[in-house]
Amino acid sequence: MEAVGNDQNAAENVNDAEPSPPRPEETLSKTAQKKLLKQQRFEAKKAEKKAQMKELKKKEAERKRKEWEETLASLTEEERLKLIESRKNLRKERMEKRSEEKDKKMERLTKAKECGQKIVIDLEFSHLMTPTEINSLVQQIMYCYAVNGRCTSPAHLWLTGCKGEMDNQLKRLPGFDKWMMEKENQSYIVALQDQKENLVYLTADAETVLHELDLKKIYIIGGLVDRNRWKGITMKKAEEQGIQTAKLPIGNYLKMSSSQVLTVNQVLEILLKFLESRDWRASFFQVIPQRKRSQGDAEENLGVTEEEENADKEDQFPSKKNCVEAPS
Repeated sequence: MEAVGNDQNAAENVNDAEPSPPRPEETLSKTAQKKLLKQQRFEAKKAEKKAQMKELKKKEAERKRKEWEETLASLTEEERLKLIESRKNLRKERMEKRSEEKDKKMERLTKAKECGQKIVIDLEFSHLMTPTEINSLVQQIMYCYAVNGRCTSPAHLWLTGCKGEMDNQLKRLPGFDKWMMEKENQSYIVALQDQKENLVYLTADAETVLHELDLKKIYIIGGLVDRNRWKGITMKKAEEQGIQTAKLPIGNYLKMSSSQVLTVNQVLEILLKFLESRDWRASFFQVIPQRKRSQGDAEENLGVTEEEENADKEDQFPSKKNCVEAPS
């Protein structure tokens, strides 16, 4: 009887126990679950491709090493010494050129901090993103810094709202602590409070179209991946803060084949191209991938050469998971 009573008590305790919380995937809608599955497949494929590239590089390095050894073995002692010396000189020249380019880059970025166009990347949305999306945004920021450094007229870049997991991931980037840009844990509204009247949030929901870039203004790009889940969030934020808003004039120059989604780095690169050329049309066609443009615009190409477009595409992040709504 005692054993039966214990069994009954155990059963009651099980019934009274709180239900276990649902797994994250169970709380997602069917559409969100499909997107998550697609994302996981993409990441797996990406990791596989990365491993294959690593193996190919290893094989190529081994091939070159053997080729070099065979070349040396086929030469006389005098010829061997000359070839080794020639190779040393070539390596020295490359290093000197690289050092010279780095110095010029630092010079341009230093000048940009003094008188360049101020552009802010707002990182206060990290709590709305998944770890994968945060990682995607970090990669975009890394590209933003790289492309800005290559520009003949770089912008004065700001990262604001660098907190939590976003800050942790950024600090893991090699050399991040030496990047020549402003990094603020605070919001731009606090860090730049004395220039609030000059803040302009770039958002697709704005009524004002951006026709020209004003050096006195500070343009803000929302750092939010997969913004389709949070439509109108940057516009609402800007309105609540009482700052200006504007959208890029994409619709004046081309038609998008689907929703107007661009990565953070693409928006920045469009602004940088315009700073150099003062030509919105050329800037859009050089940066926006052909697959995102309507067929008519893709065929016309409006003066942008295929070589220019392909060169720019190589540096972009075309995956839709990395996209934000274009402020156009």
